[in-house]
Amino acid sequence: MDKVAIVFWTGSGNTEAMAQAVEEGAKNAGAETVLNFVGDTSAAEVATFDKIILGCPAMGDESLEEYDFEPFFEELLPDLAGKKVGIFGSYAWNEGDWIMNWKARLEEAGVTLAAEPVKAYSYPDDDALEACRELGKTIAEA
Repeated sequence: MDKVAIVFWTGSGNTEAMAQAVEEGAKNAGAETVLNFVGDTSAAEVATFDKIILGCPAMGDESLEEYDFEPFFEELLPDLAGKKVGIFGSYAWNEGDWIMNWKARLEEAGVTLAAEPVKAYSYPDDDALEACRELGKTIAEA
């Protein structure tokens, strides 16, 4: 079983809770995982993994966090084609369109997600946490 890199940014802890559930799902599927806050790793390091799950909440005008996560994602994006990739995050306003915008950016770069994105309104409820565990499992088994 491959190692799964899970990289996230969080401000309030909501997306971190989701990341922990993603990791739990991947581990339960037998994967070895590496869970990192975005500032604790590099795009070059994450690019060495074949299975990558990224988490970032909606910020500002339905965008990714701009100071840490966005530069990391921009650097990593060219290396994601051909890998098993998943995305997740939380939002607290509007409809959470940022996740579909993020998915579209990946698709434009030639990346096909190995699972549908998972989003949670505010702190993830039990259904959202279960969806996160399923995301981790799906990527681990992909």
